[in-house]
Amino acid sequence: MSAARPPATKAASAAPVVLDALDRRIINALQGGFPLTPHPYADAARALGTDEATLLARLRAMLDGGVLTRFGPLYQIERAGGCFVLCACHAPAARLEAVIAAINAYPEVAHHYARTHHLNLWFVLAVAHPDAVARTLARIEADAGVEVLAFPKEREFHVNLYLRA
Repeated sequence: MSAARPPATKAASAAPVVLDALDRRIINALQGGFPLTPHPYADAARALGTDEATLLARLRAMLDGGVLTRFGPLYQIERAGGCFVLCACHAPAARLEAVIAAINAYPEVAHHYARTHHLNLWFVLAVAHPDAVARTLARIEADAGVEVLAFPKEREFHVNLYLRA
Protein backbone atom coordinates (compact mmCIF):
# COMPACT_ATOMS: atom_id res chain seq x y z
CA MET A 1 0.00 0.00 0.00
CA SER A 2 1.18 3.51 -0.72
CA ALA A 3 2.77 5.30 2.23
CA ALA A 4 1.13 8.59 1.19
CA ARG A 5 -2.33 7.88 2.59
CA PRO A 6 -4.34 10.51 4.49
CA PRO A 7 -5.05 9.43 8.07
CA ALA A 8 -8.60 9.13 9.34
CA THR A 9 -9.62 12.10 11.44
CA LYS A 10 -12.13 12.81 14.20
CA ALA A 11 -12.14 16.60 14.13
CA ALA A 12 -14.19 18.69 11.74
CA SER A 13 -14.39 22.38 10.95
CA ALA A 14 -17.70 24.27 11.11
CA ALA A 15 -16.89 26.36 8.00
CA PRO A 16 -18.96 25.41 4.91
CA VAL A 17 -17.03 23.80 2.09
CA VAL A 18 -18.02 23.93 -1.59
CA LEU A 19 -17.63 20.66 -3.48
CA ASP A 20 -16.69 20.75 -7.12
CA ALA A 21 -17.31 17.98 -9.67
CA LEU A 22 -14.07 16.13 -8.80
CA ASP A 23 -14.82 16.19 -5.06
CA ARG A 24 -18.26 14.75 -5.77
CA ARG A 25 -16.81 12.02 -8.02
CA ILE A 26 -14.30 11.12 -5.32
CA ILE A 27 -16.99 10.83 -2.63
CA ASN A 28 -19.37 8.89 -4.86
CA ALA A 29 -16.73 6.48 -6.19
CA LEU A 30 -14.85 5.73 -2.98
CA GLN A 31 -17.95 4.93 -0.93
CA GLY A 32 -18.30 1.79 -3.01
CA GLY A 33 -14.79 0.47 -2.45
CA PHE A 34 -11.12 1.20 -2.67
CA PRO A 35 -8.48 -0.61 -4.74
CA LEU A 36 -6.58 -3.29 -2.85
CA THR A 37 -3.42 -2.90 -4.89
CA PRO A 38 0.21 -1.96 -4.24
CA HIS A 39 -0.63 1.69 -5.12
CA PRO A 40 -4.30 2.15 -4.21
CA TYR A 41 -4.35 5.96 -4.24
CA ALA A 42 -2.68 6.12 -7.64
CA ASP A 43 -5.06 3.48 -8.99
CA ALA A 44 -8.13 5.20 -7.53
CA ALA A 45 -6.95 8.55 -8.90
CA ARG A 46 -6.44 7.08 -12.37
CA ALA A 47 -10.00 5.65 -12.33
CA LEU A 48 -11.27 9.12 -11.35
CA GLY A 49 -9.34 10.82 -14.15
CA THR A 50 -6.85 12.60 -11.91
CA ASP A 51 -3.46 11.95 -10.29
CA GLU A 52 -2.50 10.60 -6.88
CA ALA A 53 -1.27 13.94 -5.47
CA THR A 54 -4.56 15.62 -6.41
CA LEU A 55 -6.63 12.81 -4.91
CA LEU A 56 -4.66 12.93 -1.65
CA ALA A 57 -4.94 16.73 -1.48
CA ARG A 58 -8.70 16.60 -2.12
CA LEU A 59 -9.22 13.91 0.54
CA ARG A 60 -7.15 15.92 3.04
CA ALA A 61 -9.11 19.10 2.26
CA MET A 62 -12.45 17.31 2.69
CA LEU A 63 -11.28 15.80 6.00
CA ASP A 64 -9.93 19.12 7.24
CA GLY A 65 -13.09 20.93 6.11
CA GLY A 66 -15.41 18.47 7.81
CA VAL A 67 -17.02 17.26 4.57
CA LEU A 68 -15.64 13.84 5.46
CA THR A 69 -15.32 12.94 9.12
CA ARG A 70 -13.28 9.84 8.42
CA PHE A 71 -11.64 8.06 5.50
CA GLY A 72 -10.74 4.45 6.02
CA PRO A 73 -11.95 0.88 5.93
CA LEU A 74 -14.71 -0.69 7.97
CA TYR A 75 -13.63 -3.94 9.57
CA GLN A 76 -15.49 -6.94 10.88
CA ILE A 77 -13.33 -6.75 13.97
CA GLU A 78 -14.81 -9.87 15.55
CA ARG A 79 -13.34 -11.98 12.75
CA ALA A 80 -9.92 -10.76 13.86
CA GLY A 81 -10.65 -11.46 17.53
CA GLY A 82 -11.54 -7.89 18.50
CA CYS A 83 -14.66 -6.11 19.60
CA PHE A 84 -16.72 -2.99 18.82
CA VAL A 85 -18.85 -1.49 21.60
CA LEU A 86 -21.29 1.40 21.34
CA CYS A 87 -20.90 3.65 24.39
CA ALA A 88 -22.80 6.61 25.81
CA CYS A 89 -22.32 9.13 28.58
CA HIS A 90 -23.74 12.34 29.94
CA ALA A 91 -21.29 15.17 29.37
CA PRO A 92 -22.35 18.36 31.20
CA ALA A 93 -22.69 21.27 28.77
CA ALA A 94 -19.97 23.25 30.56
CA ARG A 95 -17.53 20.35 30.11
CA LEU A 96 -18.69 18.94 26.77
CA GLU A 97 -15.60 19.92 24.78
CA ALA A 98 -13.24 18.66 27.52
CA VAL A 99 -15.10 15.34 27.72
CA ILE A 100 -14.98 14.99 23.93
CA ALA A 101 -11.24 15.74 23.93
CA ALA A 102 -10.59 13.19 26.69
CA ILE A 103 -12.57 10.49 24.88
CA ASN A 104 -11.07 11.25 21.46
CA ALA A 105 -7.57 11.04 22.94
CA TYR A 106 -7.94 7.25 22.92
CA PRO A 107 -6.97 5.54 19.67
CA GLU A 108 -9.57 2.87 20.49
CA VAL A 109 -12.34 5.45 19.95
CA ALA A 110 -13.43 5.22 16.35
CA HIS A 111 -15.79 8.22 16.31
CA HIS A 112 -18.28 10.10 18.46
CA TYR A 113 -21.69 11.74 18.11
CA ALA A 114 -23.28 14.50 20.18
CA ARG A 115 -27.01 14.02 20.82
CA THR A 116 -29.81 16.09 22.38
CA HIS A 117 -30.65 13.67 25.19
CA HIS A 118 -29.47 13.11 28.75
CA LEU A 119 -26.96 10.67 27.23
CA ASN A 120 -25.66 13.41 24.99
CA LEU A 121 -22.36 11.91 23.85
CA TRP A 122 -22.08 8.56 22.10
CA PHE A 123 -18.96 6.90 20.76
CA VAL A 124 -17.74 3.62 19.33
CA LEU A 125 -14.94 1.78 21.08
CA ALA A 126 -12.87 -0.66 18.99
CA VAL A 127 -10.48 -2.94 20.85
CA ALA A 128 -8.21 -5.76 19.71
CA HIS A 129 -9.45 -8.16 22.40
CA PRO A 130 -12.86 -8.23 24.14
CA ASP A 131 -11.19 -8.38 27.56
CA ALA A 132 -9.81 -4.87 26.92
CA VAL A 133 -13.27 -3.24 26.90
CA ALA A 134 -13.75 -2.86 30.67
CA ARG A 135 -10.15 -1.73 31.23
CA THR A 136 -10.27 0.86 28.43
CA LEU A 137 -13.67 2.21 29.50
CA ALA A 138 -12.43 2.56 33.10
CA ARG A 139 -9.50 4.66 31.86
CA ILE A 140 -11.81 6.78 29.69
CA GLU A 141 -14.18 7.34 32.62
CA ALA A 142 -11.29 8.44 34.83
CA ASP A 143 -9.82 10.78 32.21
CA ALA A 144 -13.16 12.24 31.05
CA GLY A 145 -14.70 12.40 34.52
CA VAL A 146 -17.98 10.83 33.39
CA GLU A 147 -19.72 7.48 33.75
CA VAL A 148 -19.73 5.55 30.48
CA LEU A 149 -22.45 3.06 29.62
CA ALA A 150 -21.48 0.23 27.28
CA PHE A 151 -23.89 -1.28 24.79
CA PRO A 152 -22.20 -4.36 23.31
CA LYS A 153 -23.39 -5.61 19.94
CA GLU A 154 -25.95 -8.37 20.22
CA ARG A 155 -26.69 -8.75 16.54
CA GLU A 156 -25.17 -7.27 13.38
CA PHE A 157 -27.18 -5.69 10.60
CA HIS A 158 -25.69 -4.77 7.25
CA VAL A 159 -26.98 -1.42 6.03
CA ASN A 160 -25.45 -0.39 2.75
CA LEU A 161 -25.61 3.34 3.36
CA TYR A 162 -24.65 5.33 0.30
CA LEU A 163 -24.83 9.12 0.36
CA ARG A 164 -24.59 10.55 -3.13
CA ALA A 165 -22.61 13.80 -3.19
